[in-house]
Amino acid sequence: MSRLSSVKIVYHHLMRVSYDGTPAGAPGRLDSAIEILSKHPEYEFIEPAPATDEQILRAHGPGHLDEVKRDSDYTHQNLLYEMAALAAGGAILTGEIAAEGEPAFGLIRPPGHHASWDSYWGYCYHNNIAVSLLHLKALGKIDTAFILDFDLHTGDGNINILGDDESFVIHNPRGHGDDAYLADVRKVLESSPDVDIIVASAGFDQYIDDWGSNLSTDAFRLIGAMMHEYAMEKCEGRRFGLLEGGYNFGDLGKNVLAFCEGLRIGSK
Repeated sequence: MSRLSSVKIVYHHLMRVSYDGTPAGAPGRLDSAIEILSKHPEYEFIEPAPATDEQILRAHGPGHLDEVKRDSDYTHQNLLYEMAALAAGGAILTGEIAAEGEPAFGLIRPPGHHASWDSYWGYCYHNNIAVSLLHLKALGKIDTAFILDFDLHTGDGNINILGDDESFVIHNPRGHGDDAYLADVRKVLESSPDVDIIVASAGFDQYIDDWGSNLSTDAFRLIGAMMHEYAMEKCEGRRFGLLEGGYNFGDLGKNVLAFCEGLRIGSK
């Protein structure tokens, strides 16, 4: 099997544990994705370690970190903080794999794109995208990145932390239905400058049978395929995605697989 014909799935068994009563933390959310990806030999599961405070503090202020710890101690017996640090560590590992030219997907939770420098909301605690990219930048593995945030909700945390830095291009596509939405994605990718890596804030709540009532399963495959094409043309194949939203638990697996198939092989 060639290097570019497989995808690493970054996942830890604790991600399956229910850590709060929100849709993102509810029991069973990742089950269909684990089940369907496990059936395909092209996908290899690997476990991350939790992010360190130092790694998290590249994206967040000390007060933010303390607040997440206090919230976790008060409401979730420290499980929430453990899960958030593990998700950030999963994002770091996913980014490191992609920086070496191998596609990867972080099947992680809690999500992160609503977490700002000093605040959090929307089921997010640490900004996984920012933690991973700033880690890669600190190691000298990248200088620039394109962030395609296709979650139903605008990733205000991504924008807050990275939006003022010209090293990062952030785009939240818009459009009703597959054709308009995919046209928006293609237009912005085709006009983008070259960068060192492309990452998706991969929110599957745009799905036709989810909150957004907007995109088909095949649209997620085509988004992944466009990322594949862009990465091959502009950043030596460096590409990855991190799970954000997606609350139709039964169909999340097939949508994640569709995106990863596009990311893996393009439009073939």
